[in-house]
Amino acid sequence: MHRDSTEDFAPPATYDDFLKVDIRVGVVVEAEPFREARKPSLKLVIDFGGRLGRRKSAAQIARHYAPEDLVGRQVMAVVNFPRRQIGPFMSEVLTLGVPDADGEVALLAPDRAVPAGGRMF
Repeated sequence: MHRDSTEDFAPPATYDDFLKVDIRVGVVVEAEPFREARKPSLKLVIDFGGRLGRRKSAAQIARHYAPEDLVGRQVMAVVNFPRRQIGPFMSEVLTLGVPDADGEVALLAPDRAVPAGGRMF
């Protein structure tokens, strides 16, 4: 479900709408291939620290990222969407990325190390 970011725009939103989406930084602590997924994907466990702790995510990022290269890496994720069943896997957060020139996902992350659990603003 990738939208062409040069053509489609979301409807207008208010700052209060933005505040409803809780986007936080976490550290990937586990990553493995998601063999049952229809598109090349990985299963991630991301540590957000504090009360959020560790959460699972399925991400269609296998074209650019090997599981062993992700462990220890910081990523951004929406932590307050409802959980979503993806095949046999329950995804608890939405790991964020943007499409590259070929439509493959490139992960979003801070450009320097920040404390896990920090909320995007």
